[in-house]
This record gives sequence, C-alpha cells and structure tokens, in this order.
Amino acid sequence: MKILEGVTKKFKQFGPTSWAVDNRTAIYIIAILISLYGLLKFNSMPKEQFPDIVVPTISVATVYAGNSPKDIENLVTRPIEKQLKGISGAKVIKIQSTSQADYSLIVVEFDTDVKTDLAKQKVKDAIDKARADLPNDLTKDPDVQEFAFSEMPIMFVNISGDYDGMKLKQYADKMQDKFEELGEITRAEIVGAPEREIQVNVDPYKMTAARVSFMDIENAIARENNDITGGLIEVGNMKRTLKVKGQFTSAMDLQNIVVRSGAQGATVYLRDIAQLIDTVKDKDNYARLDGKNVVTLNIVKRSGENLINAADNIKEVVAEMQKNEELPKDLKVVFTGDQSKQTKTSFNELINTIIIGFILVLLILMFFMGVTNAFFVALSVPLSVFVAFLFLPVADAIVGAPVTLNFIVLFALLFGLGIIVDDAIVVIENTHRIYNNGKVPIIRSAKEAAGEVFIPVLAGTATTLAPFFPLLFWKGLIGKFMIYLPTMLILTLAASLIVAFIFNPVFAVSFMKPEGKEYEKPKKAVFKSKWFIVFIVAGVLMHLGGMHGDIDGIQCVCIK
Repeated sequence: MKILEGVTKKFKQFGPTSWAVDNRTAIYIIAILISLYGLLKFNSMPKEQFPDIVVPTISVATVYAGNSPKDIENLVTRPIEKQLKGISGAKVIKIQSTSQADYSLIVVEFDTDVKTDLAKQKVKDAIDKARADLPNDLTKDPDVQEFAFSEMPIMFVNISGDYDGMKLKQYADKMQDKFEELGEITRAEIVGAPEREIQVNVDPYKMTAARVSFMDIENAIARENNDITGGLIEVGNMKRTLKVKGQFTSAMDLQNIVVRSGAQGATVYLRDIAQLIDTVKDKDNYARLDGKNVVTLNIVKRSGENLINAADNIKEVVAEMQKNEELPKDLKVVFTGDQSKQTKTSFNELINTIIIGFILVLLILMFFMGVTNAFFVALSVPLSVFVAFLFLPVADAIVGAPVTLNFIVLFALLFGLGIIVDDAIVVIENTHRIYNNGKVPIIRSAKEAAGEVFIPVLAGTATTLAPFFPLLFWKGLIGKFMIYLPTMLILTLAASLIVAFIFNPVFAVSFMKPEGKEYEKPKKAVFKSKWFIVFIVAGVLMHLGGMHGDIDGIQCVCIK
C-alpha cells in the first residue's frame, strides 16, 4: 500500500512551472512590473510610418561650370567611374552616372550587407585616387552623400506675407535656429529665400590705368574683411582682450578699401575703380504655395526619433514664437507635407484593429472554453507582448538598428494575435481536465498539466517559428523592410511560451473553481462580498469629495 501511495503522489512536473506555482506572490509582482514596463515602453518607443532603412547607396556630385555635357563626361565622370569600378572589399552592385552641362552625378549602389559607413569611405578613397586625373579648377569638389529615408523631410513650414524677400529670410533664420534646438530635429533647410550679395563691378579701363589686377582687388577685400585680435590690456586685476572689428556690414564699408598704395604713386581706393552694389543673388531654388512665392523650411528629423512628437514640437515652437510676438501677426505660416498626420491616423487605426482582434479572440475562447478559462488564456496576449518588449535589445541586434514602433512591427503583433494564445490554450485546458471539477487539488493539477504538455507545446512552438527564421536572411531592400516582421513574431511567440508555463498556471491556481449549480453561490451573497462593500464605500467617499459627474452643457428636452 505504501508503494502505491508513493506512486500516486509522484507525477511529471516542469520545474519552472512548479516554482512559479509555489511562489505565486512573486509571480504576480513580476507580472505587474512587466506590464508597467511594457506600457511605458509602448508609449515611449519612437513612432514612425516606415522603418528607418539606411540603403548603402552613395552619390557623388561634381560641379564644373562652363562645360558641355560631353566635356563633363570626359573630364569628370569617366575618371571617377574608373576608380569606382576598382573598389575592393565591398561588393558594388551597380554604378549609374549622369553628365549634363556644368554638372556630373554618379550613383554607386552597394550590396545590402555592406555597412553604409564603409561604402561611403570606399567611395571617398576612390575619389582621392581619381583627383590626379580631374581638372584643377573644378567649381566644386566632388560631394559624397549617402541615401537614407531619415534624410527625407517630415514636413514643410511655409512663411509668407506683405514683406520683401530679405525680411522673410530674417524670420526664416529665427525659426531655423529654434527648430534646430529641438532634440528630434537634425536640420531645417531654408528654400526659396533670397541670399544677399555684394557686387564689385570693376571698370577695366580704370583698373588698367591704376595698374591694378583682379588678384590685387581680391586680396585687398579678403585682407580687410576680418576681425583681428589686438592684444591684452590690464584693467585692475583682470586682463581683457582687445578686438578690432573689420568685417563689412554694408557695401559702403568697401568703398574705402585701399587696393594699392605706394611712395611714388597715389593711393588707389576701391571706389575709384569699381562700382559697389548691395543686392541679392540670382535664385537657384524656388518655393511656391498656392501659386505664390514663399520661403520654405524643410524639416529633417533625426534618425530614430519619434515622428509624431517631432512634428508636434515644431508646431509648438511656431505657436510660441507667435505668442511672444517674435513673429508678426500678419506673417502667414502654413504647414504642408506633414507626415505625422497620416502616421497618427494610420497608427491609431492599426491599434484599434489590434484591440478589436483581441476582443474577437476573447469571444471565441469564451465560446469554446468558458468565461473563466478564456480570461486566463486572453491575459497571455498582452503579457506576451510586454515580455517581448524585454527582449528588444535582442531585436535591435538582429535588425542592426534600434527598433521603432512602425507599421511593420504593429502588423507583426496583429499577425501573431491568434497564434500567441495557442500555448496557453493547451496548458489551461489540460489543467482543467486534470482538475476534474475539484477532484484533484488545483496546485497539483497545474503542475502536472504543465509537466505533461511542455515537450509537445515546445515542439509546436518551434515548428511555428521555424518558417520565420529564413526571413531573417532575406536579401535586398525588401529584406531590410521585412526583417522586422519575423523578428517581432519570433520574440512574441517565444514570450508566449514563457507566459503559458510561468504566468498562466499561477492564474489557474488562483482563479479556477469547480463548475456547476451545486458550487454556485446564491445571488444575495454578492451583497455580502467584501469587494461590494469596498466599492460602495469608495463611491460614497468620492461623492462627498465632489468627484461626482458634471452635467454642464447637456441639454434635456422633456416631452409631456
């Protein structure tokens, strides 16, 4: 008999589940902490419309004014292309070039496995090798730039009003300084604003008569247009630095520049040989809104920052400047191309879809498993997501960049909504079967149920995850986008395994009760419940404290 009793007391267990059941208070505290962390992380994660993909595509732009497209190709494009084709240590997929009057553009596309920093350095090294074959008088040296989605403007701030272009430019400069102080903003580019230009129109006959060259004029202006330190002066116990301001502020300041002076000849001033005009440059960019010229600021967000917060902060800065009268009231400020509007709308719609999906999953579970068991299983959905947030550093390492809350991540959570509950369904249903309506103690039922099904559930989860692993190695630009989907699914489904064997058995031990009319309490017992009394007392205290409902603004129509 003792041998039979020993056999009946022993049963198959899963160690972590048994520990969790024996330490239920600790598990509840851990669950609360994980939930709080998950909610905080969900609210603080950067929200974007699309993942911030950095494509290893490098552009080389070169300006050589006064040359035809054919000359640009022969003198600039081909020497650079020759060196780019010899790049080693980074796989080049394609090289495209465009040669037009005064301008050369070469685009180098690398394999997606190549880091952008390495690709950019390789292109710079190739350009350094090609410099010996390039003209010495290039208007602008080759400019190497990388292509990234984060470099695209998130919105445009357009300013207009009854002011001249230079005045609008001053207001745009003020706004630019304010915008670039924000941590979420990389830069604000001004487009369509006139740029001040001082023209020195030299009379060649007067210049020849005065025996002055263009180089003399250039050197004289450069020499005088400087602030010079004049040394130190002692003032009491301190030494102060003297500074001689020489930078020009107007065209009138240039008139008295001495171009040439000598012991035998008269002093030649710049006003004697040239006409000075304070004007603006010829425009090379334009900004128009509703058919009218405006000055536009292109707002570029910093990579990895919250798109919605960045746009909201830009609008707050403009409102604050208008409130403090830093901007005049008749200055019109219009926001266009605001990506945050569509992102916010789509983001909220996707969140609503996830909530609706969760409710549908809960209803289906209630239909097949009953109300109590359905709630045990449904709790595994948010808990699995919150546990998955604990492993976001792993996701960052897999993706190669900080994971943001973009549409692909949310779609992965939506896609896994019905799969997450599979493990919990098996564990809870097996617990309910062994429990047998109270014939077996609930603690033993939970432990034995987890021990019986751990290996099958682990195998099932592994087979579910297996097809997603090859997607982690998807090549190309599409692979850069889609890597977020398998990464989040793998982490969430792995988290669901933890929740099913650590948290769900604890919930079952605490709340699974025998079912049937003989076990139901009479309805009047509700009024004797301590929770009912607590809620009544709390309601009375809130009412006495003035926290009752406010019906101001509600109109009642009585029909007799």
